[in-house]
Formats: sequence, C-alpha cells, structure tokens
Amino acid sequence: MPTPSRRTVLATGSALGGAALVGSLPAPASAAAPAVPAAPADGAVRAGSDAWRDVLDDADLVWRKMPTTWYEGPYLGNGLLGSGIYQEPGRNAVRFNVQHSEVQDHRPEFGSLFGLARLPIGHFTLEPVGTITGLDWRLRLRDAELTGTLTTDKGTLTLRAQVNNARSVLVVEVTPSEGERGFSWVFHPADATSPRAAFQPIPAGYEGNPPAEVGAYDGGVSASVQSLLSGGEHVTAWRERTRGRTRTLYVDVAHSFPRRTARDKATATVRLVSELPYDALAVPHRAWWHAYYGKSFLSVPDARIQRFYWIQLYKTASAARRDAPVMATSGPWLEPTPWPATWWNLNVQLEYWLIHGSNHLELDAVTRALGEFRDNLTAEMAPPYRADSLGIPRTTDIRLVNGGATSSAQGYGVGVPGQDTPTPEVGNLTWALHNVWLSYRHTMDESILRDTLYPLLRKAVAYYLHFLEPGADGRLHLPATFSPEYGGNTRDCNYDLMLLTWGCRTLLASAELLGIDDASAPRWREVLAKRAAYPTDSNGFMIGADIPFAKSHRHYSHMLAVYPLYEVTGRTADERALIEKSLAHWVGFEGALQGYTFTGAASMSALLGKGEDALKYLGELMSRFIQANTMYKESGPVIETPLSAAQSLHDMVCQSWGGVVRVFPALPAAWADLAVHDFRTQGAFLLSAVREKGVTRWVRLVSEAGAPCVVRHGIAGAIEVRDGRGRRLSYEDAGDGAIRIGLRKGESALVTAEGDRPDLRIAPVPANAQAPRWGLPG
Repeated sequence: MPTPSRRTVLATGSALGGAALVGSLPAPASAAAPAVPAAPADGAVRAGSDAWRDVLDDADLVWRKMPTTWYEGPYLGNGLLGSGIYQEPGRNAVRFNVQHSEVQDHRPEFGSLFGLARLPIGHFTLEPVGTITGLDWRLRLRDAELTGTLTTDKGTLTLRAQVNNARSVLVVEVTPSEGERGFSWVFHPADATSPRAAFQPIPAGYEGNPPAEVGAYDGGVSASVQSLLSGGEHVTAWRERTRGRTRTLYVDVAHSFPRRTARDKATATVRLVSELPYDALAVPHRAWWHAYYGKSFLSVPDARIQRFYWIQLYKTASAARRDAPVMATSGPWLEPTPWPATWWNLNVQLEYWLIHGSNHLELDAVTRALGEFRDNLTAEMAPPYRADSLGIPRTTDIRLVNGGATSSAQGYGVGVPGQDTPTPEVGNLTWALHNVWLSYRHTMDESILRDTLYPLLRKAVAYYLHFLEPGADGRLHLPATFSPEYGGNTRDCNYDLMLLTWGCRTLLASAELLGIDDASAPRWREVLAKRAAYPTDSNGFMIGADIPFAKSHRHYSHMLAVYPLYEVTGRTADERALIEKSLAHWVGFEGALQGYTFTGAASMSALLGKGEDALKYLGELMSRFIQANTMYKESGPVIETPLSAAQSLHDMVCQSWGGVVRVFPALPAAWADLAVHDFRTQGAFLLSAVREKGVTRWVRLVSEAGAPCVVRHGIAGAIEVRDGRGRRLSYEDAGDGAIRIGLRKGESALVTAEGDRPDLRIAPVPANAQAPRWGLPG
C-alpha cells in the first residue's frame, strides 16, 4: 500500500479545513448521465441516460392556484439577481420582484442593519387586460425556468421566464392571445430604506434615501435610478421587445459606489442583451444548469423528501456563487425582513453545508469572502487586540463590515470576553472557518490551508488566548462570553470552549502539514491538555458554567462539539449517553424551537446511527415549518433551514468525519432502495453506491487526492475490492466494519460482496408512496 504523503496526513486526523477554489463547471459528458463505475466482469456501463432528467422533472414545482406571498411563489436567481413571483397584493396583477445581492447602503455610522443594510429595489407588475381566472405554472428545475399560462376572462398569457445565468438579466417572454394583446408591464421602485426600519426603532439621525427617478434613455431603454445619500447609486434598466405576437421584457440591475456609473452599465447591458431572443439566451443558460446538476446524484424512496432535496440544489445555485456575496438571510430575494444583512452566528454556516456532499464547491463564497475581506475584520476588533486577533460580528454587509467600529447603532459587534457591551459573541469566525475546513477536507486543496484557513484561524484562536486564565483547579478557563442566542453571558461558555478546542487541534495539524514551526504551538497544546471540561449537569451539556440549559431554545450552539465539529461522537458508552441526554433535553422544550432545531436534531441522530429518529425530525420540519415552495420564515424570510435539511439528508446517506467514509450510516428501514453518485466526501473521494431491498449492493470510491482511504461499506459477509479495470485490489481490515484501501490520486475501488456482479447502474429508485408536488398544485 502506498505511503501517505504529508499532504494527506490530515485525512485521518480529527480536524482541518479549507475551501475549494473551483472554476467553471465541466461540460456535460453528453445528454446522458455522467459516467458510472465499470462493471467488474464485462466492463459494461449501464447508466440510465435519463436519470437526472427523471428526478428533476419529478421535482418541478407546480402552481394551479395563484401564489400570494414569497413563501408560496416561484423564484429565479443566479446568485446576484433574484426574482420572486406572486400576486400583487390587492390587485389583478402578477408581481415579479427585482432584487440584487450586491445592492446595499454605505453608511457605516448607522451599523450593519441600517447604514449597511441590503436595500429593496422594486418590482414589475404584469397587468393583464382581463380579470385573472386561473393559472398553470411550472418551475422547471432542470432548465431553471418558469413556464406556463395565465388565464383571464379575456384570454391567455403564455409565459417563460429566466434569470439568465451568464448575462445576469431577468428575461420574461409573454405570448398573449388576441384578447390579451394589450397587457402591460409597470415598474414600481421600492423605498430605499433598510427593511429593518419596519421592525425596530430607527437610529438617531438615520433617514431613507431619496426617491428613485424613472426615465427613458436611448435605444428604447427605461431606467429607475436610485441615488444614495452616501454616494453611488443602484439602477434598474429594462426594455421590452416585440417579435411577432411575442413580447419579451429584459431587466438588468447594476450597483456602483462611490461613483455613479451604474446607470450607464445597466442601460448598456439591456441594449445589448435585448437584441437576443429568449431562446438564444436560454441555450447557454440551460447548458450551465444541466452541467451543474450532473455533478452528483441522489435518489431516495421518499418522494416528498427527494423532490425537496433537488429543489434545495436549485435554490442554492440560484442564491449562491463563489464570486457572489455570501448569502444574506434571504439570499438574493430581499423581502420585508428584520434581518437585511449577512448573519454569522449560524445562518451562513448552515446555508453552505450542502455544497460539500453534493459536489458543488463552485458555490463556496465563504472561503472567498473571508480571504478577500480579512482586513475588514481587523477593524471590527477592539483596538487593543487588532495586532494579532480576528473575529467576525454577528452581522455584516457583503464586505464583512459591521460598522461597529464607528457606531454604537444596532449591528452586534464581536465584543470582548468578560465585558457586557457589546455582547461578547466571539466564536463566530472560528465557526465560519469550520466551513472553510470542510471545503478543504472535501477537496484536499492545500493552498486553502496556507492562504486562508491557517492565517485566519490562528488569529481567531489568538483572541481567545488573551483571556484564558488558570483557575484554582489548575484548568484553563474563559471569562463570560455569549452563546448564540440563548441570553446571558457565562464563564466557560460551551460555544466558545468547543470552538477553541477544535481550533487548537486544527492549527496543530495544519502547521504540521504545512511545515510551519509556529511559536504558538506549545500554547495550543497547553489549551488542549488543560482547558476546562465542557460544563454539563444532569440534563447534559449546559450553556456554560453559570447557565444551565433550562428553557426552550432554537440554537444548538451549546452542542457544537457533537455537531458539526464531531469532537464528541459517542466513542464510549458514557459519551453516547451524554449526547442522547443532551439532545432529548434540548428538543424537549417546546416554545422557542424553530426549523433548524430539527435539522440539527436530525444530523445528531444520524451521527448516532438512528435513521428512524433522523427521519422523524425531518418530518417535523416539513410539517411544521417548510412553506409551499420550500422556503422558510421566522418573523421574516430566511433560507438557511431548508438548505441545512439537505445536509441532514446527506448525513443520513454518508458521513466522512474522522477519516472514515461511512456509507448509508443512518437510513430508516423504509428506505430499502437508494442510489447515490459522485457524492463528495472528506479526503476528496467521490462516492457512488446503490442499495437494493435493504442490502448495499456496491460501493465505489474515486480518489482525487490520494488521501488515505478507509471506508465502512456496510456490505455483509465476505467482500472483494476491484480497481477501475476489474482487477483485484488488496485491502486491510480497519476495524468496526471498515476496510483500508491503498488508492493513489485518480484511482478507484469498487467494493461488492464476494462473487457478486451487480448491475452498476445509477437510476432513480421507486417511491414508496405518492406525494404531492411542492408549490400550489391545487
């Protein structure tokens, strides 16, 4: 077996991190599905050529009733431009919202939630001649397009709509019947004021921006120009083109600061793009989306959950791109909300988890933003700590600026341990860097360790080290800090102790891998040896030494060592009992539980191998919190919870923490059939596997980095392992149902039962029962 290189040592450690820098998507192999493993006997590949088309067409959302809110309607996006579509309130018209993830205010003196808040742009109304009497719409996931008809008492309007992937324009094509030829489009500029103003008191001196000015420009282009008090502007430009009986609306949004260049950019884009008919724009748009979906495959026998999963993949690529801003609480679809910013004490972390297993590192904006805007984080620290420490505030704008350094306005700064104001919520950067670590572990891209994770995590941990003090017990203790968002500060806060432990362990492993002789390494080892134990009581994990977990609370910040850090995993009977007790106590308090409570509980149950419990928690989420179009709300629109539910499904299908790839570790009994293809795991392996009638038939791993390969395959009895050419591979027993296989970069291994020659086919599995489609199917 080949000796692991220094580059792959961390695959068997407990922690490390970084994010993949992935470029453009590969072209699809063909109209057929991506390649599947070669059969060991005859080398034949039997791939269902329509597998992706089948699952995506089945997952399409449909509407046969008019949606009346963002939580019910279709949505389109490309990470920047977003449009939510539903009835204009109180009117005989359809609203097409126009929002953009880069559009924000620039007045840091009023904090991130007012002075740096995302700003609403406006919306178009599609106004028919007659009274609307019905509709039949379909959001086609595979093509990322809305299609269908709107029926009135005067005729019909047949429409197609896309937010074009490459051009970043909203394109809506409408073909009216004779009686509806007089339909119209009207743009309604929004009030460019922080949406939080409708929910919370306005800071002294804050005022909204002036009204937008709407006018006509050369080439038949109209524009709404929104000037900003801070300087700069954002502009919505549009043009309608008629070709035969079809009329097509083209819309672009541009933002500029501090210069006022957005109008010229937006109008020029619309002039150029409007020369192309809808179908010409759709060709590259659809090709991108087809290639995107083809990077992985998952099919489960629960029709409702399978459809939900593929919708989340659509939603994520509509809301996120590597070079787009890190997702704010509602993605690119800004609606009335008390949270018009990017939230770093849970939301961001949950929003991006699913990109790893689904093999979509091209959407990783977190690593890019933390690396690009790290200098802005320095300014968010209290002056005595800026030389060697970093943190991230609870809320920031797209450049990771909070405004707390210049303002006492609302914005939730980093805070200082042991001080009450601002709230000492200091662990958010370390948790965000865990996402970076996940991206590293799933790609083994060493440059991310060197350039992003290591330098930032070193400063995040250094901030803690300023405050650790030995107690009378000889252990190292933290002064009072804040656990999101329980209320009250506590010494030895579990949120911070758990993140500090993970951070020190990760820094030591990273330094070894990178060949860095770091002067702080002895201190990191001391922390691991002497830090205070995680505070617990008879109910399990406490919030901290001074605060028990004694009320209903949505966050699982006090249990991060269990999930997602996987520092406490149930290795011993006592440790497993602690997890079970803590989990039951946490979810046992009704009242303040929210949707992501149940996604966290599902993933923790999956860690324990409890597939039935994991499915039960996902069921609670679906029935109590998920809206008709799979969106989610808590006082306002937020999108992290449905996206994290997709990760909970991942955790049931495959786990790869601690250097072991676990195949089908937590499936409920009803899921006797399952197929997964090119599921990305830690160690940079691509996993494909099929389960039939409750039995795992085959498991295939492709190594992208040559990392140590240990797999708990789940195949009972004697097995055989073969390479990509059908030749026998040697392997070692790694204990606990796992084997160790020597794979170099680019090599693959196929695990089957001894003598079995299964059909290596990736195809949708049959549904156990029918289920209604998402949307408003009637």
